Amino acid sequence: MFLKEVYTDRRNRLKKEIKSGLALFIANHEAAMNYPANTYHYRQDSHFSYFFGLPHPGFAGLIDFETGEEILFGNDLDIDDIIWMGPQPSVAEQAAEVGIQKTLPYSKLIETLQKAGTKGRDIHFLPPYRGEMMIELGHLLGYKPSEVKENASMELIKAVVKLKEIKDALEIAELEKAVDVAWLMHTTAMKMVKAGVVEQKIAGAIEGIALSYGGAVSFPVILSQDGQILHNHNHNNILQEGRMCVVDAGAELLSLYASDITRTIPVGGKFNQRQKDVYEIVLKANMDSITATAPDKEYRDMHFIAATRITEGLKNLGLMKGKVEDAVAAGAHTLFFPHGLGHQLGMDVHDLEGLGENNVGYDEHTTRASQFGTAYLRMGKKLRPGHVITNEPGIYFIPALIDKFRTEGQFIDFINYDKVESYKDFGGIRIEDDILVTETGSRILGKAIPKSVAEVEATACNE
Repeated sequence: MFLKEVYTDRRNRLKKEIKSGLALFIANHEAAMNYPANTYHYRQDSHFSYFFGLPHPGFAGLIDFETGEEILFGNDLDIDDIIWMGPQPSVAEQAAEVGIQKTLPYSKLIETLQKAGTKGRDIHFLPPYRGEMMIELGHLLGYKPSEVKENASMELIKAVVKLKEIKDALEIAELEKAVDVAWLMHTTAMKMVKAGVVEQKIAGAIEGIALSYGGAVSFPVILSQDGQILHNHNHNNILQEGRMCVVDAGAELLSLYASDITRTIPVGGKFNQRQKDVYEIVLKANMDSITATAPDKEYRDMHFIAATRITEGLKNLGLMKGKVEDAVAAGAHTLFFPHGLGHQLGMDVHDLEGLGENNVGYDEHTTRASQFGTAYLRMGKKLRPGHVITNEPGIYFIPALIDKFRTEGQFIDFINYDKVESYKDFGGIRIEDDILVTETGSRILGKAIPKSVAEVEATACNE
């Protein structure tokens, strides 16, 4: 947790965005793994954490935009809780830690909300993403669980996006710490990617690193020599010489700020020529689009810089043909790069996207594309100083997609399908960094994680 002044300031800034009604933020409940007393690792709701800080279940926070009053609802622990958990601070003591003076028992929450409702006051809340929270909000507000999301407050969504997407110095420092943990995760993985090693051994080792720094992984580790599968959580393969291993992993701190890094490592530590040729294309797409990233530019344009570099490189290898700009405009590159360049990063690895991707990555000036591949771009709008985004271009040879496009006769003017056939055993390559938009440009966050061919090889071969 941060100092109480941080949370007070955040709530005060929210009050300046909305002038009437009340905002309700509920802490996540515990989630049972296989029976009630055996729960998953507790993960607080990021929005509750941002405004109210407390890392525990059993709380709700209420902000009155008209009176300025703030209330924390929660129950003090009884002796049964203390036996299992030890002495805990009271609700009033915890409220004071985040700058709140008034507390009430959780049982008073529904009464307070009903009283506001009878006066015709708006109760603003964010769309829930867990089933139990839909049920809880429905109970508190008088909705069926299926009706909860549709009644979420767009005014509150826009206000929270406005506040949270621009990171201050305190948040940037936390994000850099998370990237530094990812540095250790990825350099460890590089040294372990050897023929005969089971992928699970590496995945477990790097998840353990995240846990050892107090948090957890920021998402389930993606690690596989089948890198053509974009989000591959199957770690059962035995690594083979001549393959490459995509490692997409990040750390989440106790503060909930996250990192999201991808590196691709040749099994055994040395790229063969074919691997190196494709890797260098992805690396150029990554570096050139990062160099171009700056305030007042649309992130969608950074995506197309990466797509253009990928198309140029594949044309030089004879896998694509025709005019590069025409191929990109037609979407021919999406056979090899079928996803967006990146997304926002913060307290969630896909920051704020639970509020709706279009509400976060797009606005009235920048609308989402409908073209295959480009439609998956989660972030397209104009960048501002303080935005933190990922940059993760890739090239993938997906046999099923190659067969589909070829059978349908797609992009025959831009793709040399006969040569592409010989790459069906290649797998995939992705390179990802976490980027801060500054006043004058951008910079990569955290300790530099090896990514050039020479750097990866030197790290992978250094026991």
